[in-house]
Amino acid sequence: RAMSKRLQRRPLSLLVLAPALVVIVGAAAAVAIGALGVRDLRAQSDSASALRSELLAVTLGERLRATSEADRPALVERAARRSGAEVLLVEQDGSVVVDSSLKAPSRSIIVDMLVAGEGETVTQLGRTRYFTAPLGSPLEHLSVMAFVRAPEAPFATGSLVTSVGALTAILAGVAVLVAYTLARDVYSDVRFVRERIVEMARVEGEPAVKPIPVRSVDQVGLLTSAFNVLVDRFAAAENAYRQDLAGALAYDRDRSAFLAALSHELRTPLNAILGFAQVLLSEVDGPLTDDARENLEVVRASGEHLRALIDDILDLSALESGELRLNRQYVDIHAIAEEVVREAQGTAGSKPIQVVLHGKPASAYADPRRVRQVLTNLVGNAVKFTAQGRVVVQVDPKEDYVGILVSDTGPGIAREEQASIFEEYRQSGELSAQRTGSGLGLAIARRLVQMHGGSIGLESSMGSGSRFAIVLPSQPPDRGSRAPEPVLIGSLALGEPTG
Repeated sequence: RAMSKRLQRRPLSLLVLAPALVVIVGAAAAVAIGALGVRDLRAQSDSASALRSELLAVTLGERLRATSEADRPALVERAARRSGAEVLLVEQDGSVVVDSSLKAPSRSIIVDMLVAGEGETVTQLGRTRYFTAPLGSPLEHLSVMAFVRAPEAPFATGSLVTSVGALTAILAGVAVLVAYTLARDVYSDVRFVRERIVEMARVEGEPAVKPIPVRSVDQVGLLTSAFNVLVDRFAAAENAYRQDLAGALAYDRDRSAFLAALSHELRTPLNAILGFAQVLLSEVDGPLTDDARENLEVVRASGEHLRALIDDILDLSALESGELRLNRQYVDIHAIAEEVVREAQGTAGSKPIQVVLHGKPASAYADPRRVRQVLTNLVGNAVKFTAQGRVVVQVDPKEDYVGILVSDTGPGIAREEQASIFEEYRQSGELSAQRTGSGLGLAIARRLVQMHGGSIGLESSMGSGSRFAIVLPSQPPDRGSRAPEPVLIGSLALGEPTG
């Protein structure tokens, strides 16, 4: 059983399979030819036995007609002895007059043979052919029956089998040699093509695009030619892909450079606008009317919003170009969250929203500016999309990391939008709320968290609010600390609010 399983797992080689098939087919052909030859020999042997029995019966009948009744038994015995056959002289009713074998068949069988005239039966000699010859007038009541042996194995059967076997062995040997030679050439060509393909597909180097030499004009050669055509098409497609990729990279670099330059150019006049608006609102140049103050407040709010958009574009450009660097240090995440929550309470204004902080002091190894930027974005989004209820920020210190959970009672995020919520320029929720942002905040937040070696996740359902969870490492990576596990929002349980 183990051997059969091993053979099933390992396919037979063409070098073994082709000669084996030739031997099997040759042996089957030899057996068929031998069987047909033996059948023909047997038919000829039976025909010869039938003819001998007929000649013996007719000849002996003529002799018996001219022989006296007293000499007939001796004549029958002598004829049977000389011919090696069995001879009967019988009456028409089946009675035996003279029996050369002394073991004549029964009367009923003899009557049937007389009626049949000739045929095949089994006697002391074995399988025999018989013929019945009536003596004719004036001895029409008598008939001669001659039984001649028809052997099971005809004469020359052994010679036929020997000749067929020898001829089969010679032809099969030549065929096996030819099959082995052809199979060896085909196997060599297939192995050559396989080695070249494996060499092309090596991981450590770029795939080779040189065509495989065609070494034969058989099916393997046609396959090699077709593969070379495929390789040429692949090389052309690869060149086109590289050109398109180079163009896309150049376009991306140009786009990042353009956004960075444009953002810097926009920041200069924007800072002037915000500065003059602040000067006017401070009433240094005199008191303002209510309408004027309201208009200046709109100008300042719009300017601050525009500056936030420009900052997002600059941060995204720095992230894509790899120019953004983190200034990591041990920082109290709870203190940063306190500042963000305090600002968010002022941003909420007259909205019936309660912004609270839970947890306790927790030290993380991170860039405080970027952590504040991430928390400001998450808490700001929660306040912006929550009409009423609560926005809760929880800081949960663990052994190797710090968990931060920002939850709200807003409308929630649809399941089909959660996969793309962290992509650039993608937002969810009402269109009126979408227009107030650039769609870059969460994308930048995710990249900043990942640069720290942390992770960020989302859990939300429509009508039940949203929960964003952040994991930040508490130790520098070079101290061999364990990397933070993926965010498990359910494990960050809400604690009691701090003072």
